[in-house]
Amino acid sequence: MKKFIFSVLTLAFVGLVSPINAQSSADAETMFKKHINKMVESVEKAETPETKRDILNDSFDDLITSIERVESMSVVPASEKEGLAVFKSDIQDKKSELNGTNGFNKVPNNNLNNFANFVQQDLEQADTVTIGVTTLLLIIIILLLL
Repeated sequence: MKKFIFSVLTLAFVGLVSPINAQSSADAETMFKKHINKMVESVEKAETPETKRDILNDSFDDLITSIERVESMSVVPASEKEGLAVFKSDIQDKKSELNGTNGFNKVPNNNLNNFANFVQQDLEQADTVTIGVTTLLLIIIILLLL
């Protein structure tokens, strides 16, 4: 039932946001930045390194899951899927760095706040990944539903 409701909402959403203008683009970016900022604030408020690391891992997992769900939608053009693949790879690299996997050195416990801020800056200023406003809004909606 959840899948059906999500599919209906997604189709309605895509139909409503097709004629997106520049203001909607700024709004989508602002929504994404707010989501990332909440993650950073949660990390900074967490008292233990384990909790900080869990928050970051959960945030990365949610982003990856959202991207994968959008990638699997037939309404998303191939050019957008290419941008999503690059974006997902970047998030996976950040998660690997956090945990010291795939050839990365693990982020030390005393640098977790700085790492969260680095992730925020990197995601907000990523000029190399270009995805459309509609795709970004779909990612945001899925993040909100997770």
